[in-house]
Amino acid sequence: MKQLMTLSFIIWHLALCPAGAQEWTMRQCMHYAVEHNHEVKRTGLELDNHKASRTGAIGRLLPEVDARVGAQYNFGRAIDPETNLYNNVNTFTNGYSLSASLPVFDGFSRLHALHAAKASVMMGHAAYRQRQNQTALSVLQAFVSVAYYEGLVKMAEEKVEETTLLLQQTRILEEVGRKSAADVAQVESQKAEADYELTRQQNLSSSALLELKKEMAFPMQDTLRILFRGEPKDPPTQEDPLPISEGHPSVSEANPELEASRFQMLASRHEWRQARAAFFPSLSLSAGLNTTYFHTLHSDEGQPFHNQFWNNMGEYVGATLSIPLFNRLQTITSIRKAKNNYRIACENYEQKRLELEKLSREAWQDWLGYQRQARQMQEKVEADSIAYQLTRRQFEEGLSTAIDLRTTSAQLLNSKATLLQCRLMVIVKEYLMRYYRGEQIWE
Repeated sequence: MKQLMTLSFIIWHLALCPAGAQEWTMRQCMHYAVEHNHEVKRTGLELDNHKASRTGAIGRLLPEVDARVGAQYNFGRAIDPETNLYNNVNTFTNGYSLSASLPVFDGFSRLHALHAAKASVMMGHAAYRQRQNQTALSVLQAFVSVAYYEGLVKMAEEKVEETTLLLQQTRILEEVGRKSAADVAQVESQKAEADYELTRQQNLSSSALLELKKEMAFPMQDTLRILFRGEPKDPPTQEDPLPISEGHPSVSEANPELEASRFQMLASRHEWRQARAAFFPSLSLSAGLNTTYFHTLHSDEGQPFHNQFWNNMGEYVGATLSIPLFNRLQTITSIRKAKNNYRIACENYEQKRLELEKLSREAWQDWLGYQRQARQMQEKVEADSIAYQLTRRQFEEGLSTAIDLRTTSAQLLNSKATLLQCRLMVIVKEYLMRYYRGEQIWE
């Protein structure tokens, strides 16, 4: 059938653009969106912040080293460093110090902070993948909408051509007396309705294309023409789908949404342990060097700089033990909040798993359902096409009215549109199932 061949062409190759123009496939649109979408870029910057926090947590395990240099001019009465008495001379003092400190034990607070930072980085990676996939899914939905409306535009154009030829034929039959003026008026009404439907579908197609550009972060003023390639996989041969419990694949742990929730739970657990570390005493070691140089202004007395630098040098080594006794219940409050945050993260993880399991099963069920609907609509399109051809031939022979022809024509067009929608939805649901399995759908 001519209509079926046209519909197959629409599914396999929707290209309504001039020859030689650049055409964007679904994959290309997804890649472009992932690279240019502003939400993806912001999530990438948030991931870099998590990495910076991890670097800071690693740095807290290292010793801290400080070097200081100071200079001071004294005017009027001041303490003489040589005699330790007050005098009225003007002096210049120069000091140098080098110190190092290392926390030895802090209740493993820094270690838990490092583990929490690492979990936050993994959570950031999962959130970044999630944003990429969500952007790709949004582009997929917008791309399918454009493909659907372009398919309807193609059908409407064919309908306009068909009704134009039918109107010419009816007018000729009127001239020879085989059709009445009422029949011509009915066909003219169908022609006007086909023109209106073509204009409406063209407007809807333009709106869908603008939505696709927005999802892709594509320049609105540039031309974007899509090329739809690929047919959904052949539907199962069984008449009824497999039971959900037997045929449905469970949601994968590699799903980015579930991963992000799991790493958030892990980070909260280490933050809770870090808060409990405040009950333990802390021990730190320190060591350093310091020296000074002193000179009385407007006087030639005194030792030179290099002698004072080495003669005045001192060294020290120290250890500090801090035992927490009472800080106005702040530690208990922090531990309680951290524990509650961990429990909240656990509840969020279980809820997210349940939601994803439900959505995954729905996608699986919808995928099977749309495949069955596509098979059924294929049969309906074939039957409606035969009915339309018979009704048109009867109309030409005067055995049916223009109203009958209009009814069968509208029924055929509606069946073809529904078939196109079912086949496109099979593709959407298939991508959704891949997303719930943890696959990177845009690659």
